Amino acid sequence: MTIETASKSSIPSKMLKTATGNAAGRGSTPEVRATVEAVIDDIRTRGDKAVREYSEKFDKYSPESFLLGADQLEEILARVPQQVIDDIKFVQEQVRVMAQKQLESLTDFEIETLPGVHLGQKNVPIQAVGAYIPGGKYPLLASAHMTIVTAKVAGVQRVAACTPLIKGEIPDATVAAMHLAGADEIYLLGGIQAVAAMAVGTETIKPVNMLAGPGNAFVAEAKRQLFGEVGIDLFAGPTEVLIVADEYADPFIVAVDLLSQAEHGPDSPAVLITTSEELGRQVMEHIDTLLIDMPTADFAGAAWRDWGAVHVVDTLDDAYALADEYAYEHVQILTRNPREALEKMHDYGALFLGEGTCVSYGDKVIGTNHVLPTRGAARYTGGLWVGKYLRTVTYQEVTNPESSAFFGELCGRASRVERFEGHARSGDVRAAKYRGTPLAWSDHTFAG
Repeated sequence: MTIETASKSSIPSKMLKTATGNAAGRGSTPEVRATVEAVIDDIRTRGDKAVREYSEKFDKYSPESFLLGADQLEEILARVPQQVIDDIKFVQEQVRVMAQKQLESLTDFEIETLPGVHLGQKNVPIQAVGAYIPGGKYPLLASAHMTIVTAKVAGVQRVAACTPLIKGEIPDATVAAMHLAGADEIYLLGGIQAVAAMAVGTETIKPVNMLAGPGNAFVAEAKRQLFGEVGIDLFAGPTEVLIVADEYADPFIVAVDLLSQAEHGPDSPAVLITTSEELGRQVMEHIDTLLIDMPTADFAGAAWRDWGAVHVVDTLDDAYALADEYAYEHVQILTRNPREALEKMHDYGALFLGEGTCVSYGDKVIGTNHVLPTRGAARYTGGLWVGKYLRTVTYQEVTNPESSAFFGELCGRASRVERFEGHARSGDVRAAKYRGTPLAWSDHTFAG
């Protein structure tokens, strides 16, 4: 359930504010789909020439090479203040520590199920990943931490990373973050052309096996259309935040935290579910005041106006149940006992527990990954983590002849029930060779 269908919930609630936005306009439109398809097909056909033309058209940028060389990287890093570099390194270490612990939780194993029957599992890194680090209104350098650092911890050998110019200028801090995160190739390239070039390859950009990272509607649609040809991390939509608050929450903090995520874009939902009508009304009053001089009010105000909602429910159990129906990307718990939500909630991208924790920490600095499911996808998937960059593969080996003969006879019977004669015969020949079982379909004999 998404914000536009919240009123159909079975959980009773009083609506102090209802979202009025048009859900149909938030997805990929026919125009976006057609544009993306045309650009991908053109790059597939004309390669670098098409990439350059689209970069000139959309970004007014056509350098000798989109790939940043060592000298250019050195110049860019020299322009970034040392405090910014130090902060980037600290945050990336937090992301690295979390990803490393995730990696340690994944184990390879081999078991012997019958004499000489060995079954195993290995977690094998994807060999090449394309990371897209968006620009637009905000230089989202934190996306470099989340996509590139995590890939490198997983063991990805080659990470090609793209980011666009911002208002015609190189985003120095973003490039620094990409470099320090461990990107093997950094391209000053944005939009559909960046994602398509990494996925299908050109004369100068080798194709990758997976795409990761957020982006605008065109980038998201490009990833959707390329999925299958390459893997992707998630189908991303507008950022979402939902806060569960009781009467003990600070309404000013609730208001600030809702707007902190609404500023992502004019279609970013911000929802409050509370057991206190008084708190809900105070939060709305604070939001109206905060928006007056908020520097990002152009996005935050529109998002709150069109996609903001405030529910009042009878109990916290109702609040958790309603929050699960939303299945939002970020769920913040501002209650007297926030850890209760760990037991009672199920469908969310990430939980942020207690007043000392805010969603912005997850977005920017704390170390958990901020690439998370939106639009209800939290019902069936988690967010980006080290495991997304690994393929869990299996292997099998039968070294005991009697065990192979046993499985050969079993395979023959099972396959013929399904009318797979070829499969059955693969089993038959092992039963014949290792146990002497006659072949009903051949006069072939095995020596010895």
